[in-house]
Amino acid sequence: MTYTPTKLLTVDSFIEEYGAQTRYELADGELIDMEPTGPHETVAGKLTSKLNIKIDQQQLPWVIPTRAIVRPFANVATARRPDVVVLDELALVQEPLWQREPVITLASSIKLVVEVVSSNWETDYARKVEEYSLLGITEYWIVDFLGLGGIAFIGRPKQPTITVCQLVDDEYEQRQFRLGERIVSQALPEIKLRLDDVLPR
Repeated sequence: MTYTPTKLLTVDSFIEEYGAQTRYELADGELIDMEPTGPHETVAGKLTSKLNIKIDQQQLPWVIPTRAIVRPFANVATARRPDVVVLDELALVQEPLWQREPVITLASSIKLVVEVVSSNWETDYARKVEEYSLLGITEYWIVDFLGLGGIAFIGRPKQPTITVCQLVDDEYEQRQFRLGERIVSQALPEIKLRLDDVLPR
C-alpha cells in the first residue's frame, strides 16, 4: 500500500475524482493506493463466489456490489472500499446517496464486510476494526491468507488466519480460524467455509 502525496480530499471530491477507480481509498483526507496483488484478488473473488452461492441458496435479499464505498463517519474525510461487502438490498432505500452513487453510510445496510490482508495489515487489524465497529457493522472478517498480521492479532506461530469480528455491545469480539477449521458466522450461520476453500492455487 502506498500513500500518495496529494492535497487533502473531501469525501465528495474523492468520489468525483476516484469513484470509478477501485484501487483507491480515502483516510483522513489522504488518498491511499491499495495496490492489490493477483493472489489478493483471487482470494477476494473466491470469497465473493462462495458467499453469493450461499446467499442464493438461502434466497436472502442480499447483494454483493463490485464497487461500493463505505463512508464510516459523516464528519471525517474517510471512504473505505472493502474487498467484499454484503448489503441488504431491502435496506438500501434508506441510504441517502445510493440512488446517485454506490456509497453506504448506514450500518443497517451492511450484513458483512470482508478485508483481505496484504501489506497494509495494520490498517485491517486496527484502524478498520475501530471504524467498522463505530459505524455499527455487525460482522467483519479479516482474511489473512498469508499470515502477515502481527503476533498480537494472529498468534504464534504466524500462520494463515481468518479473524471473525462480531459486534457485541459496540465492540468486536474476535475469533480466529486456521487452515482446516470451519468458519463460524452469525451473518451466515449455515455457511460451510474454510480458509482452505479460498486460497490461491
